[in-house]
Amino acid sequence: MSDYPNDLKNARHFGADIVTAGQPNRAQLVAAGQAGVKTVVNLRPAGEFDEFDEARVVADAGMRYVNIPVAGANDIDDRQARDLDDALAAAGGTPALVHCASSNRVGALMAYRACHLHGESAERALDIGLSTGLDPQSPLYEATRNKLR
Repeated sequence: MSDYPNDLKNARHFGADIVTAGQPNRAQLVAAGQAGVKTVVNLRPAGEFDEFDEARVVADAGMRYVNIPVAGANDIDDRQARDLDDALAAAGGTPALVHCASSNRVGALMAYRACHLHGESAERALDIGLSTGLDPQSPLYEATRNKLR
């Protein structure tokens, strides 16, 4: 997965086996499977994206599809963080691609997960969030910071 993610929007590597990004298109999902991605985690709620059937494209490319709906700050919580943790820790869960529309919600959930499930300090968790797509100019940034206290 070293040369993946080629041209994904806001793509970032988190460790050796997780890529965070904005919404991939069909070709990018197929390329993910070809690059060795085993799981695609979509944080977009139902109805937010309908350009194609992402779950079908992911399945057809031989990967596992997991949807964890995160509409905004109210959905950055223990349940969603545990669901993400479970998806990544499952047998064959990684390498993984975790995405939302822009990667902002991905970064927020990754920060929350780091702090509340993995025991990282609030400062370190916020750094993880920023490094995985949390936009420091978005309202979600301050909401996430508050959730890490």
